[in-house]
Amino acid sequence: MITELPVHPDYEPPGSFAGPDHPMRRLTRAMAFGEPWTKEDATRVASVFDGLAADWSTDHVDPAKAAPVLDAIDRGEAPLDGRWIELGSGTGAGALLLHDRADHHIAVDLSEQMLAHAPSLTPKVRADSSQLPFADDIADVVLLINMLLFPDEVDRVLRPGGHVVWVNTLGDQTPIHLPPADVAAALPGAWTGVASNAGTGIWAVLQRV
Repeated sequence: MITELPVHPDYEPPGSFAGPDHPMRRLTRAMAFGEPWTKEDATRVASVFDGLAADWSTDHVDPAKAAPVLDAIDRGEAPLDGRWIELGSGTGAGALLLHDRADHHIAVDLSEQMLAHAPSLTPKVRADSSQLPFADDIADVVLLINMLLFPDEVDRVLRPGGHVVWVNTLGDQTPIHLPPADVAAALPGAWTGVASNAGTGIWAVLQRV
């Protein structure tokens, strides 16, 4: 069960951007609910984001986009102790927020250029999140900001009692988007948590029942 908290006072509905027929929206749902992720998929997505990397660090770091992450930490009580593994870390928006907040933060991305443009504030790992180079039960928190969900791999690396923090910075207009209830449904097992809106986005902090 996910409890919806009141929207944050600074919440502003996002403008129209990416509807349900957006190709990344379709890919997001397909990966979350069991369709295979191929080498061709990985190559294509890496190429797209390599090409976007040069401008991404300025276009995708602003207070409205940071707000849902900070609200998830504040009202969602996402724990800052322990190891955070951020999947799809891009050019470091999460690292900028977490390097002096979380005990330990690791940034993971498929795109070499995204990582190259990210600040060296935390360890950076280039990896395909469908096959992470981490041991089982290693993460206290798995953070996904506008990131494809690979449920089995998130479940594998998350320790018992750990948390998943899901953020879409443009809410339901985010190209890579799932509602929090669908994230909980896609993850193995039963999950509970809280969700809300802040800035222009939505967030959820989930924990296995």
